[in-house]
Amino acid sequence: MNDNADVLAQLAAVLEARKQAGPDSSYVAKLYHKGLDAILKKVGEEATETVMAAKDGDKDKIVYEVADLWFHTLVLLAHQNLRPEDVLNELARRFGVSGLAEKASRQP
Repeated sequence: MNDNADVLAQLAAVLEARKQAGPDSSYVAKLYHKGLDAILKKVGEEATETVMAAKDGDKDKIVYEVADLWFHTLVLLAHQNLRPEDVLNELARRFGVSGLAEKASRQP
């Protein structure tokens, strides 16, 4: 079994490599080839499926759909030349800060 701490880094490396691959070589390479709108559509679809699974209360389905959502979000990050560490750093920055205070600190 993979060490869960390494899964994001390993997946990010694979997603980065797929950016250089031909569109017929993999699902992710095809998504990259189709461009940002196709990636955003998949993120939106997976977000909707996650919401529907949560409404149904099926825990296995929730985990499955969140995994799809996270995966496609990671594709989006890689497409935008961002890495999971960028999001983790932002979460770390917010850690210990009241959600209300953090929201109030944002520029309008």
